[in-house]
Amino acid sequence: MSDTRGPDDGADAADEPTTPFRSPDFRALFAAEALSTAGDQVARVALSILVLERTGSVAWSATFYALTFLPALFGALLLGHLADRFPRRAVMVVTDLLRAGLVVLMALPGLPLPLLSALLVLVVLIRGPNTAARSALLPDLLPGALLTRGMAVRQVSVQVAQVAGFGAGGVLVALMTPSGALLIDAGTFAVSAVIVGFGLRARSAIRAGGAAAPDRTASAARWLHGARTGLGLVLGHPRRRYLVIACWVVGIYMLPEALAAAHAVAIGAGPAETGVLMAANPAGSVVGAALFAFVLPARNREGGIVPLAAGAAVCLALTPLAPGLWAAVGLWALSGGCATACLVQAQSEFARATPSEVRGSATGVAASGLVASQGVAVLLGGLLADRTDPALALGVFGILGVVLALVVRQLGRLGGDHPAPGPAG
Repeated sequence: MSDTRGPDDGADAADEPTTPFRSPDFRALFAAEALSTAGDQVARVALSILVLERTGSVAWSATFYALTFLPALFGALLLGHLADRFPRRAVMVVTDLLRAGLVVLMALPGLPLPLLSALLVLVVLIRGPNTAARSALLPDLLPGALLTRGMAVRQVSVQVAQVAGFGAGGVLVALMTPSGALLIDAGTFAVSAVIVGFGLRARSAIRAGGAAAPDRTASAARWLHGARTGLGLVLGHPRRRYLVIACWVVGIYMLPEALAAAHAVAIGAGPAETGVLMAANPAGSVVGAALFAFVLPARNREGGIVPLAAGAAVCLALTPLAPGLWAAVGLWALSGGCATACLVQAQSEFARATPSEVRGSATGVAASGLVASQGVAVLLGGLLADRTDPALALGVFGILGVVLALVVRQLGRLGGDHPAPGPAG
């Protein structure tokens, strides 16, 4: 996979910065993303409690929780191209301010649930272009091997912010009511917009020829055109197709988090042990990302995508043989570490293999596919676990993961591991 190596990827040069935090722009993006991610988790807790209090229905509460994820699939796919048509800093600032305003409306007392649902869908949809703009900008900020480290730092910060947000969410709801906690979330979006607006250098809009529909085209057709363009950029290019499918395969490895509570019941564990099981995969993810990006030499990372994907799958496949709590914790932590390291490398190489002028559209496709793979894995894994056993369901998905890793490897051999002839775009 020699085509993805930048001038500094073979080894860390002596004069190359060893941390992405040397870049002021990266520091601004990092702080803004960590803050808004933590706010999102606070909002998820607040909405779950708010809907449960008003309806008394666990199903309604779960539905609202799902609404904090599912619209992201369409937002990234249909709106990701905005990150190529407009200045990326402006896209991030505007979408953060829009989300802040919408969440303030959601915090209004007594808001009808249908309206609350509609506002929530809009908030999650708007996340799509924000994420696409941020991800598309990173390769321009972090040259060479720093990009992989920047991706790893983002993965770690997101995991930590999620844990912190969930922990703080319950406390804030207790102290301030769900509406008050939603106002905190709105505040994180507003502060994120300020950090990006004043902490990130301005850059011109990047317009790719043919990346946007003609101005006379109706809005709906323009969004569909952007989605088709993004799909063509990704699936029509051998290397990007190979890397994005590797990312999507990794999405199924979040299944242990979804089945942790059911597995705890199956092995006779209590609430404390359930928490340990739920934390195993994220904890392994943090350690795996850090070790991969900051300890493993850059020259040893580029061939790790398929072995890491297969390793994460094998750990899940062994779950039915795990005797008790701690064996499962160890396997899930190792799976999370391998999966996240694979994702960091695949995302880094995908960004380097995509020209800047179309990176927003391509990133939107990649992000939407990752959300879809996670959703499908949780849905099918939950159905299988309900009919059989959580450990068996994880074992089946682990075997499926091994098969998919072999498919990814075959895609690499068919062109994904080698430079494509002609222009990269």
